Amino acid sequence: MSRDVAESFTLGAAQIEPVYHDAEATLDKTCRWIERAGDRGVDVLVFPETYFPGYPYWRRSTSIARWSDLMVDLSKNSLHVDDDAVETVGEAVADADLHLVLGTNEVDDRRGSETLYNSLFFFDRSGSLVRRHRKLMPTHDERAIWGRGDPASLDVHDTDVGRLGGLICYENHMTLSKAALCARGEEIHAAVWPGFWEQNGHPGDKSRAEDAEARDTCDIYPAVREYAFETQSFVVSCSAYMSEGVPEGFAEDELGFGVGNGGSMLVNPAGVVKAGPAVGEEALLTAEFDRDERRATKAYFDAMGHYTRWDAVNLEVSDDRLDPVHRHDHPGRGRDDAPTLSPADAAALAEEFDVPVEAVEAVADALVGTRG
Repeated sequence: MSRDVAESFTLGAAQIEPVYHDAEATLDKTCRWIERAGDRGVDVLVFPETYFPGYPYWRRSTSIARWSDLMVDLSKNSLHVDDDAVETVGEAVADADLHLVLGTNEVDDRRGSETLYNSLFFFDRSGSLVRRHRKLMPTHDERAIWGRGDPASLDVHDTDVGRLGGLICYENHMTLSKAALCARGEEIHAAVWPGFWEQNGHPGDKSRAEDAEARDTCDIYPAVREYAFETQSFVVSCSAYMSEGVPEGFAEDELGFGVGNGGSMLVNPAGVVKAGPAVGEEALLTAEFDRDERRATKAYFDAMGHYTRWDAVNLEVSDDRLDPVHRHDHPGRGRDDAPTLSPADAAALAEEFDVPVEAVEAVADALVGTRG
């Protein structure tokens, strides 16, 4: 990894309400707030979980028929990697000269699929979509909304302010997923959520936070502080905000899981909250950070250095992409149904050309490999 990174930088959380289920209007609003962040000198800007075009707060409050109609509407207003809207966002990012982590409902780009994923789109300063992360395991009845993400998307990438990664909602509680990003050298972490809540005894009994005092029971508050400390990362925790009005096209009783009331925070590698939680309003939360904040924490507790015992505990991480079609090599056949070379034929060729049989077999294997 290049060490040519900035010593100080500004992180930002765009706690912004989408224009619910409206891709065009949400796109316009997204670009306006990206511009504002650029004007404030933000280097890395994070939008909430499924900000585009909104979290499905209706997921447990409708009939199956209404749920199906809303799934169609959500799909039509979600992002696909080849959409013109992605290019438009990229242009706004380039103009603002920042890195963007955009929470979105994503339409699958596999041929024949219309499955939605809970995704993070990562843009660099040039406006290029450099990678995406799909939530590995949708939580509870979210599994009826989104597919399971690809293991390969559990990754980080280099930027001019540090190595950047991100996780979605309860992924930030998943010990091994956190360890995977830490082991890949993550320095700046985007943690995105569908809101901020009061937890009444257990995760299945929560309600919309009324103010910042909800941090006493909300699992997000300790989670992002601990994430920062245990990985020595700078954390942008961005939570969704929805005003109390009912979005156009919805009935009041259809948004029963309406926990979107903000709660965004900016945390340094020692777990110190430098801004937030911002609750009950739209906000562009920003704070300046210095790499010495990370160095000072690592001097005491370095999870990838002197405080590590990989000989005692280590981790296996898959880099697979989940695809519906895989090659299957039948006995006696190679890739693309190319015949393999039998031992007898290999020996005959070796004798004919007076070369070692191992050389013949190596050439045959290489030719089969090029067909893959």
